Amino acid sequence: MGKYQKLKRAQILAQKEEEQMSDVDMLSEESSSDSEDEADKKEEKKESKWINRERVLVFCSRGADFRARHLMNDMKAMMPHAKGESKMDKSAPMNQIAEIALMKNCTKVVYFETRKHKDLYMWLGNISDGPSIKFLVNDVHTMKELKMTGNVLKGSRPVLSFDATFDKEPQFALIKQVLTQTFSTPNHHPRSQPFIDHVFTFSITPNHRIYFRNFQMCDETLQLQEVGPRFVLHVDKIFSGAFEGDVLYENPTYLSPTESRKIMKQKKADAFQQKKRQQDEFKEKKIKIEEAKEECYEDPVGEMYDTNLLIEDKEAQGIAKVIDGRIVKRISKKNTKMAKKTKKAKAAKAN
Repeated sequence: MGKYQKLKRAQILAQKEEEQMSDVDMLSEESSSDSEDEADKKEEKKESKWINRERVLVFCSRGADFRARHLMNDMKAMMPHAKGESKMDKSAPMNQIAEIALMKNCTKVVYFETRKHKDLYMWLGNISDGPSIKFLVNDVHTMKELKMTGNVLKGSRPVLSFDATFDKEPQFALIKQVLTQTFSTPNHHPRSQPFIDHVFTFSITPNHRIYFRNFQMCDETLQLQEVGPRFVLHVDKIFSGAFEGDVLYENPTYLSPTESRKIMKQKKADAFQQKKRQQDEFKEKKIKIEEAKEECYEDPVGEMYDTNLLIEDKEAQGIAKVIDGRIVKRISKKNTKMAKKTKKAKAAKAN
């Protein structure tokens, strides 16, 4: 009987162990399913918050000067949703920019193009359907160059402030939409921070130039301090596609840098020619004056007022003597005064 009792006990223990193992497997399956459900819920929450998935590609062409490169780095630091890329060759077609942006999973592009190592152009474009805008960039001042007192936290989201003139003309309204889509940081972006502490201002001048400034909001009273960078945009053309297509708008007041330099050189040349003309005219006048001096003219009045003639009248001789005596007295008085002054000066130096 003892052997059978031991076998029964072993069978009962084995059944209990099997039941415990099955319970553990069920709990592990339930916990894994719960964890998967929680992860799916978190991803859904992230996707629901991060709706705007705009990414901006910021890069430049080869041959860019130091100021253009520093401005590009400032733009990358200002926009947490920006991505970088190596420099593009100037000989490459502009259509290649759209392909590079698609490879980088970007929807917007900020491309800095330099010509003649001194003229800087900035292209803003939408890769999907366009449009793309070409600006001439003037008066560039980078953050390291300015050294302003303002300071902003990295990754913070900006407030975009536009001038009222952006809504008055259709080309500026289109530019406003492109600027907002490019410079505004998407809400709940992974690289962005959940606070706002600076302002991007875009203002239009009477000569249709767009001024960009970056200000820090210091406190709740909304006092502003400039951070930098600064630059001025002059609109050249607006294209319908992504760096290609029909020209939607062409600025009639736009002058290329080569044309403006040509006008300045022509003004300098005109000023030099005018100066040479004045010098030639002055020489001609001088020659005419010398010729006139050399010519002899009769002077009928000179004999009447000749002072070297002898005076024969006695009364006239007396008057002449009185006048000469007075002149001599005046000269002697002046000489005595000068002598006294010199004596005093010598005495003061000797003391």
